[in-house]
Amino acid sequence: MQRPFIVDAHLDLAMNALEWNRDLSQPLSGIRQREMHMKDKPDRGKGTVCLPELRKGRVGLVVATQLARYTPPGSALPGWNSPQQAWAMTQAQLCWYREMEKLGEMVQITNLTQLDAHLALWDNTTIDDDKKPIGYILSLEGADSLVEIDYLHTAYSYGLRALGLSHFGPGRYAPGTKMQGPLTAKGVELLKEMNSLNMILDVTHLTDEGFDQALDLYHGHIWASHHNVRKIVPNQRQLTDNQIKRLVERGAVIGGMLDCWAMDIRFIDTVSDPWQLDIRLEHLVDHWDHICQIAGNTDHIAIGSDLDGIFGTEQSPWDMNSIADLQKYQSILSRRGYSARDIENIFSKNWLRFICKAWSS
Repeated sequence: MQRPFIVDAHLDLAMNALEWNRDLSQPLSGIRQREMHMKDKPDRGKGTVCLPELRKGRVGLVVATQLARYTPPGSALPGWNSPQQAWAMTQAQLCWYREMEKLGEMVQITNLTQLDAHLALWDNTTIDDDKKPIGYILSLEGADSLVEIDYLHTAYSYGLRALGLSHFGPGRYAPGTKMQGPLTAKGVELLKEMNSLNMILDVTHLTDEGFDQALDLYHGHIWASHHNVRKIVPNQRQLTDNQIKRLVERGAVIGGMLDCWAMDIRFIDTVSDPWQLDIRLEHLVDHWDHICQIAGNTDHIAIGSDLDGIFGTEQSPWDMNSIADLQKYQSILSRRGYSARDIENIFSKNWLRFICKAWSS
């Protein structure tokens, strides 16, 4: 019997390919071996994502990002020194996606016709999964690289369909994780343009004030691509119960992420060890359970793994070797009392229903 199809709503594929210099068309073992003696980043040799592993795990559709932050003078965060440089990096990332399309490794999905065709392909059991392209919906994580608001229309024309205003630290359109404060004036204007294009607003990384403001101002479709629960991990990066309620009321879907820092409050980046703390894939189910208790159903939870988002196995659940291990959630969820329909919702149906509703508007 065919294993379930999976949608992952947050992967920084192009960033990994270019800034980590990883050939994601190659097997994971080869990528790790090539990085065996590299020490420039803490996750060298510990990556979990590549296109063959996505196919192995039947993760046939992903929301793939462009990501390039502008860092103002005095900021300790890595990033680009001008919005123009950040824009240029997003265009290099777009070029990488185009190259993967030319190789038949990936295919961009921008409308319902393309989505239906792609899902039919992955349903076709006469073709081996390792011969199928990974479908991707393009999202911009943090809007810093939009030099001016009219750049949004350029991005929409090349297929951008979702956008988050902020990332970490200060932002040109909104402050992000570990910050406070409202959207900037440019951020408010950007929301108006997004409304006109019927784009999906990603509220991930917004401040609490920015979150409330965005939900008040934005009339289109909203998701939280990679977010966990503040009740379990009490820091500003996670969603409060009230934020979860507001998202449920708006018909949003919340993607659970597999960064140990977002799964267990005990975990400290670059210090803790997932094995010593016994942080397993199942820990994410605690976050999903909490959201389901608020929502009253499983219609608002899904996967937004953020795997290899500047971390690897050193900061992922210890019982996960690669993204293909997302398939383990079938038995984990079943053991936790989730029905077959619930599991199908979490693996793919919730994201697919959301996308179909957003794009048919």
